[in-house]
Amino acid sequence: MGKLLWQRPVFFNRNRVYRVYLGGKLFHGFLGDKDEDGFHPEEWVASTVHAMNANSTGPLEGISIVEGTEIPFTQLLEEHREDCLGDRDTLGVLVKYLDSAIRLPMQVHPTRDFSKKHFGSPYGKAESWVILDTRPDACIYYGFSRQVSREEFEAAVDKSLEDKSCMTEFVNRVPVKPGDVFFVPAGVIHAIGAGCLMLEAQEPSDFTVQPEHWCGEHKLSDYEMYLGLPRETANDCFDFSRYGDDVIKKGKKQPKCISETSNTKLESLIDEDDTECFSVKRLTVSGGSAPLEEGAAVHIVAQGRGVVRCGDFVREVKKGDYFFLPVSAAAEAFVDGDVELLICKGGK
Repeated sequence: MGKLLWQRPVFFNRNRVYRVYLGGKLFHGFLGDKDEDGFHPEEWVASTVHAMNANSTGPLEGISIVEGTEIPFTQLLEEHREDCLGDRDTLGVLVKYLDSAIRLPMQVHPTRDFSKKHFGSPYGKAESWVILDTRPDACIYYGFSRQVSREEFEAAVDKSLEDKSCMTEFVNRVPVKPGDVFFVPAGVIHAIGAGCLMLEAQEPSDFTVQPEHWCGEHKLSDYEMYLGLPRETANDCFDFSRYGDDVIKKGKKQPKCISETSNTKLESLIDEDDTECFSVKRLTVSGGSAPLEEGAAVHIVAQGRGVVRCGDFVREVKKGDYFFLPVSAAAEAFVDGDVELLICKGGK
């Protein structure tokens, strides 16, 4: 008899999610999808989070379905919580592939205190980005480039109804390349620029305040801009004290080596020095085998190909594949081959 679902690595059906912006063309080289942009520019990876689209298609929109079943990932975790999560109550992280063909609106995410007060949620939306691929002239926007008053900011919001680029004038434009890593704390103004395929790990929520009036050719509704909150309340999320080059220096992260052997290397990309909310590690295996010891974590194949083993369970994996490793499977799980894994796990 083979291992039960919660005793082995769990794979999922594909989970492209609707957004109001164009993107997804770079999924062709990463996931083998069609070589075209569309309005499903995000793949939500081992997701337990409902997408907050204005015209939602149902309560499971954004939530991953276990491969070969009709079981939502949320149901699997509820029914087998201890086997899957150990002493955790929730997965505690949302992971996405995201490919933007356009600049997204200037935005910010709430702190946990703000979310608890206004949304009844224990989670804010601190997030991190690992750049996987780019189009020409790819960039992000990160932090105010100079000191900006709230009055100037809100005047620019009004002006953006007619001038779609006016808010880029006071935000740092940062060129990016594959391998770059950024941490985006709650409160920091930011936007993903055109041409970025990234892995985004974040707190498990879909809370975004984006007060620009346009996302490409789509005019944002008040709900899409302010999540149903009064404008003045929603804009309290922006931290106007974070500006200049120092914001970029603090936000761009360098890998820290945790351990290394002749054919393996484990690095920390995002850790407790950055946030208590989640972590991101990178495991590189070069022609050998390595244990997968991080249970209750989402594993993403960022490069190469290999084989995932767990007792009598064997599965070939390649770039773009992903899986969840239950706690009950971690002691027996290994990966073989030439492969780079990104490992995302919830924190406190």
